[in-house]
Amino acid sequence: MTKVQDIFQTLCRTAPLELQMDFDNSGFLLGYGNAPVTKALLALDVTDAVIDEAIREKAELIISHHPLIFHPLRTITNNTPEGRRVLRLIENRIAVISMHTNLDIAEGGVNDVLMAALGVQTEAALDEDGCGRIGVLDAKLSMQEFLPRVKEALNCNGLRYVDAGKSVYRVAVMGGAGADSIDRAVALGCDTYVTADIKYHQFQRALDLGLNLIDADHFSTENPVMSALFDMLRTRHADVRFLVSELHHPIIRFA
Repeated sequence: MTKVQDIFQTLCRTAPLELQMDFDNSGFLLGYGNAPVTKALLALDVTDAVIDEAIREKAELIISHHPLIFHPLRTITNNTPEGRRVLRLIENRIAVISMHTNLDIAEGGVNDVLMAALGVQTEAALDEDGCGRIGVLDAKLSMQEFLPRVKEALNCNGLRYVDAGKSVYRVAVMGGAGADSIDRAVALGCDTYVTADIKYHQFQRALDLGLNLIDADHFSTENPVMSALFDMLRTRHADVRFLVSELHHPIIRFA
């Protein structure tokens, strides 16, 4: 029977922990490594709704992208949202494995899946640490042609963007927050950059540099990797039923 530690080892072969950035807390974060797993739920975040879903589905494991525990917890009580989540998971004997920046950087991880979803052929990493990707489309598109492709492929509620007046061909991506790499995308000759969590002055910076910049939502630019993990895991652990969360979705709405 497959155990939590077996699935963890599979995930580590896919996205080695040594790839994670210094600030991160990826890994096996909660539970018993030798606990058997018959059902596992995949979700970008370990939210209250995701925990409810795991309990309802009788899942023994949650596999997330964003770490359940990111900053050190001084207390674990029912007085904080973080404490209540940890307590509920322990009470229901649900383990948690989180693969974060190591999955961003890994081959076949967040950014490669994002490139594939957008129809961009990957050439190289965007940043020197291996995060993000750059590549090219099969043919040039206008921004008005490319924007619907992004929205549909990522199932976005909406897009925030600036159009620098360039055709879309050489594209950079960074799943999640990638505003710090705007200048890097320009330096590598990209005309368009798809990422998330962009501030006003960063949109202005992109315009000044002649870069089309698209904020496609943090959740939406990262969540496609969960389906890729689902496909990989179910072939490696045929005795486990893997589920992708049906309740977790983008939290930002547009009126």
